[in-house]
Amino acid sequence: MARTSSGGEAAVLTLRIAEDLRFLLPARHRGGELRCPLDGTSSLGHCVEAAGIPLTEVGELRDGGSTLTPAHRPAPGEIVDVHPVRRPQPTPTVPPRFLLDVHLGRLARRLRILGLDVAYRNDAGDAELAEAASREPRVLLTQDRGLLRRHIPGCAAYVRGARADEQVRDVLDRFAPPLDPWTRCPNCNGTLTRVPKQEVLDALKPGTVRSYDAFARCRGCGQVYWRGAHARRLDRLVSDAVSDATERGPRREVS
Repeated sequence: MARTSSGGEAAVLTLRIAEDLRFLLPARHRGGELRCPLDGTSSLGHCVEAAGIPLTEVGELRDGGSTLTPAHRPAPGEIVDVHPVRRPQPTPTVPPRFLLDVHLGRLARRLRILGLDVAYRNDAGDAELAEAASREPRVLLTQDRGLLRRHIPGCAAYVRGARADEQVRDVLDRFAPPLDPWTRCPNCNGTLTRVPKQEVLDALKPGTVRSYDAFARCRGCGQVYWRGAHARRLDRLVSDAVSDATERGPRREVS
C-alpha cells in the first residue's frame, strides 16, 4: 500500500534515468523520469529494479550532491538520478573470465575465438549459473533480468544487442578484456596448440588434406582446426575487435 505525505497526497519518489539506461524501461517511461509510489519499506534499489533496471547496470544513485546506496530508504518527494556503470568496468579477475547463460551460445563461440576464457553450457539453470559465477569467480553475462536480480556476488552484466556481433561489441566495450585470438577452442573453451599435419591426418577428409597445411588442436576436447570456408568471416570478427581495442587503448581501471 502506498504511503501518503503529510499533505494527504500519495508519497512518491522521482527517478531520473540516464539516457544510456532508458532502453531498459517500458516504452511509456522512456522519457527518463518516473514517479514511483512509496510504501514506507521498499529500498531505493528495489524501486530502481521495479522500474525495470537491474542494479548490475547502475553505477551511481545520486540525490543532488549526495551518493546513495541501494539500501537507502527514500523519503517522499525525493529526486534521485540513476547513472549507468562507467566503462570499462573492473572485474573480479584480471584478465576477466566470463560465464554465459544458456541463450548466449553464439556469443560464447565468438568470444572464445577472440581468446577470452568463456564458460558456457546450454543446460545450466539459473541457480547453477549464480553459484558458479560466485565460486570461480566469473563475470556472468545474460539478457535475463530475473537472473540479474538474484544479486549475484561478484560481477554480472546485462548484454546489449539482439545479434551476436552487437553483443560482442558491447562486452568488449564494457570490460575491455585483452584479446588473444585463435588461442581457444570455440566448442569447449580449451586452449589450442599448433600441430604438424602428419599428427592429425586421421581426423581429416581427403579434400582437407589436399587443401590445407596449417592445423591446431584443442588440448581439452581434441577438436582439430584449420582455416576453412568460414575463415574470411571470422577474420573480420577478429580484425574488427582488435581495431576497436586499439582505439580504446589500454584498459583503464575505474574505482
